Amino acid sequence: MELDGKLLVAMPGMGDPRFEKTVILICAHSAEGAMGLIINRPTEDLTFASLLDQLSIPRAPQGRDIRIHTGGPVERGRGFVLHSADYAGSSATMRIDGGYGMTATLDILEALARGEGPSCALLALGYSGWGPGQLENEIGANGWLIAEPTAELVFSGDDAGKWTAALRSMGIDPLTLSAAAGRA
Repeated sequence: MELDGKLLVAMPGMGDPRFEKTVILICAHSAEGAMGLIINRPTEDLTFASLLDQLSIPRAPQGRDIRIHTGGPVERGRGFVLHSADYAGSSATMRIDGGYGMTATLDILEALARGEGPSCALLALGYSGWGPGQLENEIGANGWLIAEPTAELVFSGDDAGKWTAALRSMGIDPLTLSAAAGRA
């Protein structure tokens, strides 16, 4: 099962409230495990401008403002910028299948503060991680659906609507989903 660059869409009743109605872009997936960022859970109490202030990064008048999300429950103090593939600031930029990149170094924050950087971006604090075989087991237990991402969905400003939009992109009406797994 190849999941790099795919979306995970949480099924109702998955059992973990941290992931209820989440949409996660998988950034890396291998036999060693998986890592992804929740793209539809914005933070309530932190703005990009206040983050730049905390990091002593000056903001130019043309500086950009990006949304900050809770990327997952692992390493919540660490930031990851998920962005379009048109930015490759440092060797630390990880290429993600489907035309995305992820950079976790200050150079991208500095570029955004100057009004430069990638055309599309969101910042995630923390990430979602799975050990070897764990994600595959959760998918097999009806915890997640797998969808193809689009830049419009990933970077949409409508965070509250991303879960429904991801399901609809697969032809699924959210009202028809059941929390119980079925076996034929």
